[in-house]
Amino acid sequence: MELTAYQKIIETVWDDRSLLDRPESREAVRGVIDLLDKGRLRTAEPRDDGTWQVNEWVKKAVILYFPIQKMRKMSSGDIEFFDKMETKQDFEALGVRVVPNGVARYGSYLAPGVILMPSYVNIGAYVDAGTMVDTWATVGSCAQIGKGVHLAGGVGIGGVLEPVQAAPVIVEDHCFIGSRCIIVEGAHVGAEAVLGANVVITGSTKIIDVTGSEPVHYKGYVPPRSVVIPGSYTRHYPAGEYQVPCALIIGRRKESTDRKTTLNDALRDFGVSA
Repeated sequence: MELTAYQKIIETVWDDRSLLDRPESREAVRGVIDLLDKGRLRTAEPRDDGTWQVNEWVKKAVILYFPIQKMRKMSSGDIEFFDKMETKQDFEALGVRVVPNGVARYGSYLAPGVILMPSYVNIGAYVDAGTMVDTWATVGSCAQIGKGVHLAGGVGIGGVLEPVQAAPVIVEDHCFIGSRCIIVEGAHVGAEAVLGANVVITGSTKIIDVTGSEPVHYKGYVPPRSVVIPGSYTRHYPAGEYQVPCALIIGRRKESTDRKTTLNDALRDFGVSA
């Protein structure tokens, strides 16, 4: 079926859920999920000008997939699950290394060279080549993770399903996301950025560039090659003044060296905890 035909059916069913009972509707939903699983379709994709196109109808198909799936018992050795979603299979053929207790749901895409430590990748997510999803990191539904990214231990990349968000989280190529960072609510991290441990980026988080004589403010967006640490700023309330969390851009990764070397330099030069 052509993508335009899939899109038309998904948009129609989204507006009238009773149509999910029709075989052709279910076939369209399942067809979209299969394309996501193979990496032939994405919930968001980069344009030639560096901006991103969010494919809302694809995200809707992911949400519509849940009610047409039946709960069933699944097993992995002695471990039992009870869920609606299959897990991805045949990682050897996909060229993906998965350490025991690493789990990716069917409908997510893992490119060749991806490494999953004991971690989790949800349906609709796209994880590009050479990326490591480290121990207990999670990649939420429909999140877009670029090439050569390192999601360090305990990183939480938010999804679009619970609650439903307008846009997926985007982490572009060659970023380093430090331990216990949280990136949610459709936040966008530009290429080669370095986030130190415990940085929290939401759609409304103040991201303040303090490298110049005057602060520069961003929301929900980390510019490329930024080196970012947790910070706070003073906010006035009726009950007094309190410190509110933010993120501080304290420098830039250098362009003069290799990416791996640049990453190590950034961590050392700016005292960023990984």
